[in-house]
Amino acid sequence: MERIIYDRMAELDERHWWYRARRKVLASLIARKIALPRDAHILEIGCGTGHNVLMLRQFGAVDAVEIDDDARAVASKRLNIAVGNAPLPELPGVAEGAYDLIALLDVLEHVDADRDALISIARRLKPGGKLLLTVPAHPWMWSAHDVANHHKRRYTKKTLSDVVQAAGLRIETMSYFNSILFPLAAAVRIKDRLTGKEGSDDALPPSPINSLFETLFGLEAYAIGRLPFTPGVSIGAVVSAT
Repeated sequence: MERIIYDRMAELDERHWWYRARRKVLASLIARKIALPRDAHILEIGCGTGHNVLMLRQFGAVDAVEIDDDARAVASKRLNIAVGNAPLPELPGVAEGAYDLIALLDVLEHVDADRDALISIARRLKPGGKLLLTVPAHPWMWSAHDVANHHKRRYTKKTLSDVVQAAGLRIETMSYFNSILFPLAAAVRIKDRLTGKEGSDDALPPSPINSLFETLFGLEAYAIGRLPFTPGVSIGAVVSAT
């Protein structure tokens, strides 16, 4: 990703509505759909500045890896752990068969060889372990935001299912999320594409709007894993070895 993206992440990941509500939604999905042991061993791949690790720690002990030097330094200091540097798909130095849960949260779309990455990740799971996977949805939503974030692709449910199956894995649960705000997000992306806007759209909105968006997105935490969602900005999946 562009350097400015990581800088904004470090500045805003505790305040921006998207980060805050997304953590709430994903925590609910884990609690409902992934039966973890009390002493679960968890890995986040591509942890960025470490903000998801703080959420994941409620479910067990968490290791983390991040390839960007500056983001890794921020995460290591914030989390008081040594965050590793292990690029996909090889994941050098990451133990095989070691994790009850691996979180790959908006990372797969950055990887050229997404199938190979999933195969490598699967080898790091314990028997019965799960992968929590999120990706951006709808290729037609491609915009300057994707370019600035160095995305290789956006997924449909079918293309995500296809690459998971090609890696020899099985989807247990798949759902859109960030659906309540999807119409607004889609309209903004289309407008930006038509007007030729450049750069990402992750600036912190005014406080009342930030609070409103966090509340609306956060409502999905009560339904995810329980009810089918209408199309959303993202796709989430719980994946296991076949």
